[in-house]
Amino acid sequence: MGEGLKKVAGSKLELVLYKLSGSPIKGVLLGTGVTAIIQSSSATSVMVVGFVNSGMMKVNQAIGIILGAILGTSVTGWIICLSALEGGSGWVSLLSTSTLTGIVAVIGILLRMGAKKQSHVHVGGILMGFAVLMFGMSAMSDAVAPLQESEAFLRLLTAFSNPILGILVGLLFTSVLQSASAAVGILQALAATGVVTFSVAFPLIMGIAIGAAMPVLLSSFGANVNGKRTAFTYLIVDVLGAVIWSVIFYTANAFLHFSFLDTSLNTVGIAFLNTLFRLATVLVLTPFISLLERQICRLFRDDEKHGPEQEDFARLEARFVEHPALAIEQSREALCNMAQEAKANLEDAYYLIGNFNEKGYRFVEQRENVVDKYEDKLGSYLIKITGKELSDQQNRDVTKFLHAISDVERISDHAMNIAECAKEIHEKKIAFSPAATQELQVIFSAVNEITHNAVTAFTTNDLELAYRIEPLEDLIDSLCDEMKLHHVDRLQRGLCKLDQGFVFNDLLTNYERVADHCSNLAVGMIELESASFDTHEYITSLKAMRSHSFDQYYEEYSKRFVLPNA
Repeated sequence: MGEGLKKVAGSKLELVLYKLSGSPIKGVLLGTGVTAIIQSSSATSVMVVGFVNSGMMKVNQAIGIILGAILGTSVTGWIICLSALEGGSGWVSLLSTSTLTGIVAVIGILLRMGAKKQSHVHVGGILMGFAVLMFGMSAMSDAVAPLQESEAFLRLLTAFSNPILGILVGLLFTSVLQSASAAVGILQALAATGVVTFSVAFPLIMGIAIGAAMPVLLSSFGANVNGKRTAFTYLIVDVLGAVIWSVIFYTANAFLHFSFLDTSLNTVGIAFLNTLFRLATVLVLTPFISLLERQICRLFRDDEKHGPEQEDFARLEARFVEHPALAIEQSREALCNMAQEAKANLEDAYYLIGNFNEKGYRFVEQRENVVDKYEDKLGSYLIKITGKELSDQQNRDVTKFLHAISDVERISDHAMNIAECAKEIHEKKIAFSPAATQELQVIFSAVNEITHNAVTAFTTNDLELAYRIEPLEDLIDSLCDEMKLHHVDRLQRGLCKLDQGFVFNDLLTNYERVADHCSNLAVGMIELESASFDTHEYITSLKAMRSHSFDQYYEEYSKRFVLPNA
């Protein structure tokens, strides 16, 4: 039911939670609203742990959302109250649980099995989940009804009126179930027998609130220090709520001797008490969010050192795979940074030609290793995303990213090859002729231009800029062919030596390959916008038809990148 509600609410629900939680108060309100929709404070809190762990959100913002999630999860108890509706005569009988459950179940089944639109299928899932919930609560209430005659059961419940024992039992019970909503639902089913008093329900509800932190704590395994801080905030908030209200309530009771302690609570009474306890906790602690943050930061000190690539790898948060909109957005940002790294590596590698030094060479090598890690992590992450239910646009985005990863990585590979050529030039003391040096400067200017355009077009999704890539790639191919002929001519005339020819050709080959991969990036963008992916067909038609200003762009680049006379 919660999963269906989340899908009907839209794939942007998680992004809304992230983008609109700028202040603590907004965080509390959004946390309450989102949790009421997806029916799980644990799911909301685990999502927030992922935000903080990936660097998208600060701990201060996360605390507000967690406070809201703690309150929002009490909505489930009120939904469960519908299972206690009693039918009367006439049209009022339609409000009975059995009638309502039957009607909702039939509508849900019809939508789930017969609807063509995916949104209608999800609505059917919601209705079926609701019907199962109502039927389950009715069945459970009927099953526990005989317990009201059991003296052993009554003695057990009486023992739970001890605050410490009641809190511990509620805590352990919820830790096993991994769901506060389920624990409260079972307590509401027991309350239907009429034997659950306020003195029993209050400590159990406080214990249930604390036990709900267990799945959030489990989700923090493998998280960074800020992720752990966020997860433990859930536990600390619920513990503080239990401590504050138990001390106040039982101290006051010692003097005032409240008469309502032995009053029996029904399902509505349990839902009201649960909501009241959570609301009171949130109202008291919200003004102290900054203080909570300082204390949790003292508890978990950050002694780790973070490199820039670690921040990007943290973006690929495993918790986001269940929320494709978030996962795809994080993948896009990481891939854009990967492309910038590859572009910078190419520039640094070219600088080593004629300016070689070991430190610069090692830096290119290290950055190439980082780009390789990007490829591995992004590829694995995107494959996981493909296993989820995606919209058409999300499928196109994932396909584009998967195609782009290998091309970006190959650009960095060729940068490493160029650095190795620079090392060979330095070690063998190779000196090119002035004409060869000028030609290399021209070709690299063209390669640098196409790399800049391809990376910029990809990171900004600029299709007009993408259309400029193929004409320049065509020109670079022609320049490389012409340079090879010029070099053969210089060898024949004795202006260059044979050992220079090998490294010269290696450089040209790597420049040409870089341009090819830039072309692949642009073609992928253009083809996916037209809902197809046939690189060969696109390039063939583009050159044959000279479409989209191909000739204009080619002429423009031909005037800018001109080889000197051989």
